[in-house]
Amino acid sequence: MRRVFTALAALSVTAALVPTAASAQFGGQQRPGQQQQQQEAPQARPMRIAPLSRRANAGPCPYVKVLYDAARFVELADYQRPSISGVGFTGEIEGVTADCVYREADPIRLDFNVLFNLGKGPQASGDARTYRYWVAVTERNSAVLAKEYFDLPVNFEGQTTASVQQEQSIVIPRADATTAGSNFEVLIGFDVTPEMAEFNRSGSRFRVTAGQTQPNP
Repeated sequence: MRRVFTALAALSVTAALVPTAASAQFGGQQRPGQQQQQQEAPQARPMRIAPLSRRANAGPCPYVKVLYDAARFVELADYQRPSISGVGFTGEIEGVTADCVYREADPIRLDFNVLFNLGKGPQASGDARTYRYWVAVTERNSAVLAKEYFDLPVNFEGQTTASVQQEQSIVIPRADATTAGSNFEVLIGFDVTPEMAEFNRSGSRFRVTAGQTQPNP
């Protein structure tokens, strides 16, 4: 590569906020079931990440990954002695889908969707929270070339969990026509404190519904 990538340009940001029921469980990514015909009104389906159409390019797309240390956002009153009662706002990056387009020596336009699951614990104050996350472009298995931060405002609207899907587009310059997208990695993560990152690295975790009172059967 003859020149170093120096800029990460965000082209568009859109978000869809869908509050979910307080009893919704947070775990793996939702898998859609087969559609069934019903005479009654259809039930609301859980939110899932939108697919992106594949496009023919001059080469492969950059690798897009969620950084493990920043995949979850967990506010705790005491990180040394974590407890359910001490949980504030929480979040997890549930999944990412991505596609790109580039021709000849043109820069790479990378489109991707990110699905966030978010929650409120006993220590959460208020009904709204602005989370922050970042998108970084690196040379594959090498140094960070550029990093951009984005705000994720969430209004829980009286609920204790919410799902937010954001669509992003970024542009990655290329040195010349021989520089393929596979030379780059795109990493995504929450803007976390050192305590949060260490909590994530330890393998400890709370679900988005942590600390919420479950209704009696």
